Amino acid sequence: MEQMTFDQMMKRLQEIVTLLERNEAPLETSLELFEEGLKLLNQCESSLVGFESRVTQLMNDYSKGKNDHESSL
Repeated sequence: MEQMTFDQMMKRLQEIVTLLERNEAPLETSLELFEEGLKLLNQCESSLVGFESRVTQLMNDYSKGKNDHESSL
């Protein structure tokens, strides 16, 4: 299965929520959708943690570079 982007996962989660809210699917299908939604939710959470880590690292690198530049003046 191809890796989904964060935006694709969020879009699929919204589709799943909509399908479940309609309450038209058979119980087995609803359960499968619910399981898929939980997996996607976990993947989204992991992605967000990764994004947060990247932003923190970028901010630290920026601050370090800024401080290095100021100390060389």
